[in-house]
Amino acid sequence: MIAHLLTNLNVRFIEQRDREQWQPMWDGYNRFYGRPAFSAEITEITWSRFFDPAEPVHALVAEQNGRLLGMTHYLFHRSTTLVNHSCYLQDLFTIETARGKGVARALIEAVREQAYIAKSERVHWQTHETNVTAMKLYDKIAERSGFLVYRLPI
Repeated sequence: MIAHLLTNLNVRFIEQRDREQWQPMWDGYNRFYGRPAFSAEITEITWSRFFDPAEPVHALVAEQNGRLLGMTHYLFHRSTTLVNHSCYLQDLFTIETARGKGVARALIEAVREQAYIAKSERVHWQTHETNVTAMKLYDKIAERSGFLVYRLPI
C-alpha cells in the first residue's frame, strides 16, 4: 500500500482526456527546471508517444476526485551493465497545492511497480542539485548513485 496523506488518490496511466490538465503540469515542470518553452512540435511528439505501443515512453498521473495532482514520465532502455532493461523516471511533477502530501512518493512507487511488472532491474532518475525539497524524499526511498551527469550538445 502506498503511504500518502490524501484520501482517494488514484495513480493511473495517462489518458487522452487528460491533456487539458497535463499541459499546465508539463509547462510547470519545464519552467521549474529553467528550460525554455518547448516548441509545440516537441510537446505534441511527447504527448503522442504516451499512446504509441511501439514507444518505450510511458506516463502516469495522480488523480483525486477528477483533478490531476501530479504526473510522471518514464521509459525503458537497455544497459551494458544489466541483463534486463532499466527504467528511467525522466519527469516527475506535482502541482504546488499537492506538494508534501505523498503524491510524488505515490507516483514513484507506481513507476517502480510498472518496472517490476516489466522485469526491469532498477528504476533510476536524476534531479538538479538545487532541488533540495525533492532530494529529501529521494534520500528516504532510494540510494544516490554517486555519478554526475554530463551533456554534450550535438
